[in-house]
Amino acid sequence: RAPLLDLPIKGKPCKPLQTAVSQQSLHAVRLFPTLCTMAAATGLKTVQLDSQVVLKIIQHCNESLPQLVTGQLLGLDVGQTLEVTDCFAFPASVADDDNDDDSAGASYQLDMMRCLREVNVDNNTVGWYQSTTLGIFQTLDLIETFVNYHENIKKCVCIVYDPHRSARGALALKAIRLKDQFIQLFKDGQLTAKDLREQNIAWKDVFHTIPIKVHNSSLMSALTCELEAPFAASAGDIDRLNLSVAPFLERNIDALLECVDDIVAEQQKVTTYHKTVARQAQAMATWLQRRRQENQARRAAGEEPLPEEDPVQFKPVPELSLLDHYLVTNQLTTYCDQLNIASTQALQKLYVFEALQK
Repeated sequence: RAPLLDLPIKGKPCKPLQTAVSQQSLHAVRLFPTLCTMAAATGLKTVQLDSQVVLKIIQHCNESLPQLVTGQLLGLDVGQTLEVTDCFAFPASVADDDNDDDSAGASYQLDMMRCLREVNVDNNTVGWYQSTTLGIFQTLDLIETFVNYHENIKKCVCIVYDPHRSARGALALKAIRLKDQFIQLFKDGQLTAKDLREQNIAWKDVFHTIPIKVHNSSLMSALTCELEAPFAASAGDIDRLNLSVAPFLERNIDALLECVDDIVAEQQKVTTYHKTVARQAQAMATWLQRRRQENQARRAAGEEPLPEEDPVQFKPVPELSLLDHYLVTNQLTTYCDQLNIASTQALQKLYVFEALQK
């Protein structure tokens, strides 16, 4: 779920963030993990991004606003480090094609892979990237895409970029993965409270962030030092001094209220489940008492007693899945963290400017 944020998507009516990402973008990258199979002998501890990859992701996501976009990550798996050396974007024409999405998307990726191989560029799929709004990426479609990739690429990652937060002066870029135990439970359809408790998986263990390291070649570092103006403030430095935080806080609070409503709805589902179980148990006890009385009468009359179990009438109520609850809780935590960071930075700026005025 991604509450509130209704974004215009090309060729489609306005839809919530989750639906927009799943139908317009994520289904395009979900098709192609089989092009690369990678072993997972050791755990993944670092994602190393080349500077050109970061620039390509930023340019693609910023130019496509307000549409949410996605693309493919290419690179190598070296020990405990995943090196992302290149990437390419999925165009909107491929992502919007609902009729021939499989054939069109696969054909586009194969053509890109062929072109990259001809120019001696790494063409191993290691994951995908996607844009987001207000830092929300915890959706069911993202989990399904991860599970699909994980079948062949054990160390796949998703790079999430938030253009709106980056516009405030800080690069909002993170690498995320799913916990392996959670992936196995998701494949088996065992997401009840008992299953998650046995595997010691809490809501905060579904997604985990991997540190990102930006890599520059020696020539790139030398060129950057040569072009950098001494003692000059960059655009990012100026953006960080912006005191206008009201719109950002207002959008986060509105989304936070939507998440609270979703949490209440999930709690009502749990309450309804327990009421249904209690009602069924009471009905079964009443029926069993009547059946036993009837059997006593039949024994007194010398007749064969009836069975005291009726599997047709009292079927067990299926236990609820906690996946939606976990996703909404993750979104709620993200909004709270963003509000905390934005408020702290705003207060720090106000104290600095107050001191400067004195």
